[in-house]
Amino acid sequence: MNTVFKEHKRTGLCAIPRGVWALGFVSMFMDVSSEMIHGLLPVFLVSVLGASAGLVGLIEGVGEATASISKLFSGWLSDKLGKRKALTVLGYGLSTLSKPLFALAPTASLVLAARFSDRVGKGIRGAPRDALVGDMVPEGLRGAAYGLRQSLDTAGAFAGPLLAIALMAALHDNFRLIFWLALTPGLISVLVLVAGVREPPHQAATTEAPLRFKDLKTVGSAYWIVVAVGAVLTLARFSEAFLILRAQKAGLALALAPLVLVVMNIVYALSAYPLGALSDRIDRKLMLAAGFAALIGADIVLAFAPNLWIVMGGVALWGLHMGMTQGLLSALVANEAPANLRATAFGVFNLASGIALLLASLIAGCLWEVIGPSATFIAGAVFTALGLSVLFLTRRANPVA
Repeated sequence: MNTVFKEHKRTGLCAIPRGVWALGFVSMFMDVSSEMIHGLLPVFLVSVLGASAGLVGLIEGVGEATASISKLFSGWLSDKLGKRKALTVLGYGLSTLSKPLFALAPTASLVLAARFSDRVGKGIRGAPRDALVGDMVPEGLRGAAYGLRQSLDTAGAFAGPLLAIALMAALHDNFRLIFWLALTPGLISVLVLVAGVREPPHQAATTEAPLRFKDLKTVGSAYWIVVAVGAVLTLARFSEAFLILRAQKAGLALALAPLVLVVMNIVYALSAYPLGALSDRIDRKLMLAAGFAALIGADIVLAFAPNLWIVMGGVALWGLHMGMTQGLLSALVANEAPANLRATAFGVFNLASGIALLLASLIAGCLWEVIGPSATFIAGAVFTALGLSVLFLTRRANPVA
């Protein structure tokens, strides 16, 4: 452990261990692979396979629920075994192997199976990977480390849709060939992980006895407050699919729908590392509050935007909110959980956030259908204000100082 932390006498990006950089590039290549497919999947399902919008929603819902549940159990298993990298490799490998299923799918049911496999892979890798970052760096650098990994991850999230748009034009809308091509960055991701990441040697000693979920009672109230704040924040931040629908309603061409994710993720990627590093030096509660404020601003803009340009401004604010909060929340979980429960703690946090995201998207969909798009985003602003209130009501507990 001491040999790992000696590197942190340096400052800035140079202080972050090579393993964290490698995990960031692993995430980046996997996101390129995944977003090449996911940016086109709804159109592929409807226009090529003849699926209904309801079935598209079911496939997405099953996928996100599967990822959330998988994160919980993979986190617990990682702590029980004292292993992070092996489960991370398994998760990225499973997601990579699912890519050909999308290309081969003759029916929507096989797309559902492919999506299920891909999300199981995401769930398996998520908590062990995030815990591995926490194991590699000391508390004072975790905001920067998680911000860097998130920035590289998000760079892939906007590169993937851009590449998909370019390939659709070059290959004359050949969905299946593009899905096959998405396999390549996935394979690169797994190779970088295997060759470029070394697990800290102290890991195997962190679990001398089998862990039980009731052991989470020992992590203290500060951790549970972070979970609650994260869940409320996620409840206010429904699926990005509604951002795309809002842009289309404002006049964005269907073929350019992935540009919404490009705009959001460019801002997200550019802001995640510097704001994560800043959170290591200022009051983290202040940073979270600013993130809540950015989401309220995004919701208000999206609720009342008169044209596409203003809508894209709201999307950019949404990305800024993500950059201010997501890496910071990961750093808070890592700080508040003991090392032998860190992956389990990430699993519980991700499960709570996943359930909140599912509920938020269901509520958003109902409001969209019954009242209209403005009601969806106004409700988001109300939930965000509620989360901001919870944050300040917990000030005495001071979980994010």
